[in-house]
Amino acid sequence: MTATRRPTLADVAREVGVSAKTVSRVLNEDGPSSPETRRRVLEAVAKLGFQPNLMARSMRVGGPDTTVGLVVPDLGNPFFGAVAGGIEDAVHGHGLTLLMGSSDDDPEREHALIRTFLARRVSVLMVAPAVGADHAHLKSHRAAGMPVVFLDRPGNGLTTDTVVSSNRAGTQEGVAHLIAGGHRRIGFIGDLPARLYTRRERQAGYRAALAGAGLPHDRGLVADAHDPAGAAEATARLLALPDPPTALLSGNNVMTIGVMTELSRSGRKDVAVVAFDDVPMAGILEPALTVVAQNPVTMGESAGAAALERLGGDRGRARTILVDTRLVPRGSGELPPPARTR
Repeated sequence: MTATRRPTLADVAREVGVSAKTVSRVLNEDGPSSPETRRRVLEAVAKLGFQPNLMARSMRVGGPDTTVGLVVPDLGNPFFGAVAGGIEDAVHGHGLTLLMGSSDDDPEREHALIRTFLARRVSVLMVAPAVGADHAHLKSHRAAGMPVVFLDRPGNGLTTDTVVSSNRAGTQEGVAHLIAGGHRRIGFIGDLPARLYTRRERQAGYRAALAGAGLPHDRGLVADAHDPAGAAEATARLLALPDPPTALLSGNNVMTIGVMTELSRSGRKDVAVVAFDDVPMAGILEPALTVVAQNPVTMGESAGAAALERLGGDRGRARTILVDTRLVPRGSGELPPPARTR
């Protein structure tokens, strides 16, 4: 056996001097074996560093793999990394391992990843849906007992457990905070596409806060972007208006990077900002960034707990779990408007 080759069942059998079937029977506990044979097999397994192929075994017996398949739109987004960490915290002690893949917010790529996970018979499937994806094809899998959980955004064509943030209420609280500080011209910079669930919910919260304060909804104060560069450009356009906003609500962490980049580049420290979702090093900005913080770890833990309940036999109606946000005032959202606008 070479140093680079992974030890096999046959290698263990050769070490012990028994058949591969005997080794398999010991490891899978699916047949009689003497205590002495079992001891020798386990010693050889430890000595050689043999790792059973759980996926192959599950396929042989027709059962699920010991994994949770997670599809997210962007592996590089810290938000989804934190969600994944919460899922791992929930399922690790139950013998499940998390596998992740990125759809790049592409429905076809998402579908291909889901097919891959289903082919390896994952125990649980979790999806942060791509815009425009159809999930009706998962109905038979859910009916057969496989837990399917949507994260961050509801799916389309399938009613199943869903875990989302309180996007609308959180944004409404953030905008109301700016209004309470005296701002009347408040810009909103949201993600694209505009039909994205989180974008729609957060913009609805923005409009609700304005309406609650008796302020008009000015479409000229609403901008779109999908990356930091686009958000920076949108910020510059809003601030160049004849009657510019004195405050901005940034629709997600990616938008916030662009907003803060433009404000820093232009030397604007007079524009109040509330960001939906926290960003790294928000506390060391000048002024420090006020945010409506999501709780992605709790979202992941809630999704994991829901899946474990389903694995445990819960066949109740699908439920939507709403994870609260919280306003974290740090300074940027507390900047007052210029005296002439008060």
